[in-house]
Amino acid sequence: MIDQNVTDARTLRLVWPQWQGAGRDTVAELLPEVPIDRARRSYALGTRVLQAILPDHPGPTEVVPVDGGNPDEGSTGGVESRSAILASLAAAQRALARHDFDRVLTLGGECSVSVAPFAELAHKYEDDLAVIWIDSHPDTDTPDTGYDGFHAMAVSALTGHGDGEILNRLPAHVDSSRLALVGLHDWVPDAYAHVDQWGLRAFTPTDLRKTSSGLLDWLASTGAGKVAVHLDVDTVDSAEAVLGLGQVPDGLNRAQIRRVIGDIAEVADIVGLTIAEFIPRDVLAIEELIDGLPLTR
Repeated sequence: MIDQNVTDARTLRLVWPQWQGAGRDTVAELLPEVPIDRARRSYALGTRVLQAILPDHPGPTEVVPVDGGNPDEGSTGGVESRSAILASLAAAQRALARHDFDRVLTLGGECSVSVAPFAELAHKYEDDLAVIWIDSHPDTDTPDTGYDGFHAMAVSALTGHGDGEILNRLPAHVDSSRLALVGLHDWVPDAYAHVDQWGLRAFTPTDLRKTSSGLLDWLASTGAGKVAVHLDVDTVDSAEAVLGLGQVPDGLNRAQIRRVIGDIAEVADIVGLTIAEFIPRDVLAIEELIDGLPLTR
């Protein structure tokens, strides 16, 4: 992979352990072996693991608090845990506003943690920014579709679709012609319909297993010189490693994802990277094992 210097003083590391955007019922269904309250917060645990395995950052770091609002309020206006989502978004925007940065690395948390930093990058770089959304799912739900978890509305919000109050809080949006869905191969029909309606470009794992050329041609066609990359770890083929909440087979493998991102870095300036949706199942298991043992508190 190309060695882009993304750890200098002009790079903000945004640690955002948001978990409230994942629908409660979905978490219960896909992580049934863990008690629901702990399972929902496993995104925050995943964030701490990512912090632990990355090298120390010499530049600025912000940790976004996620304890505002009510995560148990259900769906309001088609968005579950709405007050918690709004409170967390506001906290992230305050954190971003405290810094003058060129690049941002975001550690999540569920997928919606890309919304605030990518919107800020869109405000900064305008039409010179493209977004590459590496994810098994399109994340194009809205309050009018069947799923109310905000993490599935992240692409919608970035491209100016969905909940009006949330959209009005963002400093900019990304035109749909400059956002590509990469690794897409799992969806529900009502959300997927928006891919064509909004003019989003989609690349399946099959499109990218051997070469990134089609994606690079698309990127060149946008005219953008800067790229924000969102990486939902559930894009990794679950037959190779189960890293996300759901077990999604037939995705890209880790080497292919690294190649795709490396190829992007060869031709563009990566100014944003988000790592999202990591659920550390083994850590959850050891946490349950040692919880409350003598001398552990």
